[in-house]
Amino acid sequence: MTAPRITEDEVMGNVVSAHYFTAAQGVDMSDPEMTDAKMPPSLHLLTFCVLILRNGFTVTGESACVSPENFDTMIGRKVARENAVQKIWPLMGYELKERLYWAGVSAAPEAPAGEGA
Repeated sequence: MTAPRITEDEVMGNVVSAHYFTAAQGVDMSDPEMTDAKMPPSLHLLTFCVLILRNGFTVTGESACVSPENFDTMIGRKVARENAVQKIWPLMGYELKERLYWAGVSAAPEAPAGEGA
């Protein structure tokens, strides 16, 4: 018999949507005073991925590129997503452990009054 565990399909099935942006895009949206001339070039090389999970919780991942010549939007998004997905595993592991714990507690016989304390 296989012990309860989280599978990759369960992790990926928890993802409702993915959203990507660079740090430059985030700064541009949050600071209307920021001009292209003032924007630090490295902000264009930092990609974020925000995954929204089925219960509404969000996890983020990021990917940084060292040089503009090597920057590739799709690779940045792929790496950022992989980093975000890695954060889902411990969350789902905790949830599984909690369910197993409570199933064990509810299945355990109650101690007679006055005993066990």
